[in-house]
Amino acid sequence: MLSEIIIKNFAIIEEVSISFEKGLTVLSGETGAGKSIIIDAIGLLLGGRGSAEFVRYDTEKAEIEGLFHIENENHLIYSRCRELGFDIEDEMIILKRDITSSGKSVCRINGKLVTTSILKEIGGLLVDIHGQHESQDLMDQEHHLPMLQQYDEKAIAHLFTEYQNIFNNYTDLKKQLKQLTENEQQMAHRLDLIQFQLTEIQNANLQENEDDQLMEERLKISNFERIYKSLVEAYQGLSQDGSGLDSVRSSMYSLESVTNIDNDIKEMHEGISSSYYLLEDISYRLRDSIEQMEYDPNRLNEIETRLSEISMLKKKYGHSVADILKYAEGIEQELDTIQHKDMHIEKLQKDLDNVKIKLIKAGKTLSNKRKELAIKLTADIHKELKELYMEKTTFEIMFDVEEGQESDPIIDEQHIKFKKDGFDIVEFYISTNPGEPLKPLAKVASGGELSRMFLALKSIFTKHQGITSIIFDEVDTGVSGRVAQAIAEKIHKVSIDSQVLCITHLPQVASMADTHLFIAKLIDGNRTKTSVTPLRNDQKINEIARMIAGVEITDVTIQHAKELIDQAASAKYQSQ
Repeated sequence: MLSEIIIKNFAIIEEVSISFEKGLTVLSGETGAGKSIIIDAIGLLLGGRGSAEFVRYDTEKAEIEGLFHIENENHLIYSRCRELGFDIEDEMIILKRDITSSGKSVCRINGKLVTTSILKEIGGLLVDIHGQHESQDLMDQEHHLPMLQQYDEKAIAHLFTEYQNIFNNYTDLKKQLKQLTENEQQMAHRLDLIQFQLTEIQNANLQENEDDQLMEERLKISNFERIYKSLVEAYQGLSQDGSGLDSVRSSMYSLESVTNIDNDIKEMHEGISSSYYLLEDISYRLRDSIEQMEYDPNRLNEIETRLSEISMLKKKYGHSVADILKYAEGIEQELDTIQHKDMHIEKLQKDLDNVKIKLIKAGKTLSNKRKELAIKLTADIHKELKELYMEKTTFEIMFDVEEGQESDPIIDEQHIKFKKDGFDIVEFYISTNPGEPLKPLAKVASGGELSRMFLALKSIFTKHQGITSIIFDEVDTGVSGRVAQAIAEKIHKVSIDSQVLCITHLPQVASMADTHLFIAKLIDGNRTKTSVTPLRNDQKINEIARMIAGVEITDVTIQHAKELIDQAASAKYQSQ
């Protein structure tokens, strides 16, 4: 759960620190007070898209920091954080994000710098944010299939991954086949080009790491005099009469006669002996190197010419000799394919047919699993809708397949067109009145019905996803009366298993709150800022009365607010 958040210099927020509790926390206040700004800040903390516009005017950066407690040791975030190298101590994880006035973001998890994408991944395991616009996703049929799979992702993930892997293999083979059967003139031009390139590379007779070896040799020849002088001086220092080796040998002989008397002397003698023989070996190598050195100015010219040739090939075929040789290997295979095109086309077609059979099988298995999930989801949605006063509504998930054209190669014998996510077309249908036929949800659902349908789906998905915190940003728009009460009870029911933060203008929802935060906009000097105040019971009554009455709070609205709170307490007790 989200335990605490600190927000500094974010939009109209100068600085607020908010502590959150388990259960249902309601955020209320006048429109424009900054309720949604707080949710926006949480969204950015979880990896949402940042912008310099979020930074409070005349400040350098916005800072958002959140503390989360994860009591469930089996939560997915523990294993994922271990994979990413983060330690979670005392069941706590701290997310932090700074956004500068230039728009740059700095993200941290438990003090460790991370990318925005990693912050988003970890944040997605902690909090699920649902705004007003998300209920509109129900109006878009394209979102229905992902919603169905979201119902039980664990059950379908391996089938979906298997299908996609086969599909990717199929499209790769299809692409190769198309390349071999495309315009003959283009194929002839390609053949001429790669034949020329391959001949040019082969004629160069390149050797692995040849360029590095040549540059090393060039460096030695260019510094011939310095190297020769150094070798001679080193050799003379060791081997001339009275020089290094003579002195070491004299010391070795001096100790030799007393090594059997003192073990320390024996050990020192052995050390000097080892050093002497090592230096003697080095002196022989120095002598051999001097004798072998020969300055050849023509060799330097040969090296420069060869390096120039290699440099020209690098500009065409790769950054290194290894890249050039790898490119040559690739076009050699391509040349063989083109020259024996008919044979390769026949093989590709056989491979394509075999993969196509696998694709159809995997697609049907995936589709059957989706239909199983659809039956379960439909039953759960009917149960949820009944609790939201939509008991007479009939919900059904319709399946269809997308038909391809005869010329489309991704078609089985019944002209089913396979896509990256399978061949299913899924759409939600409802009938809100008995006797009326089922119709697409987008065409018949009102705003209130969409809100309830959305809440029903989220109530179901929450049980499957294991998210620790859920945020509802005015998802109760467009409802009133007993439906508002039903939605309030539904939101509280979700909060029993998951922490819920809810922005609302409905007094019915506010009355169900375990914690009530009042958001207000204040004028301090010539600047506007947002304040957050936890409400005591008497303050909560006044705020709910304001939500009921609007402008003027009367004794009647106060009494009504008390009644709502009493009813909420009774409903909470019954749901336990």
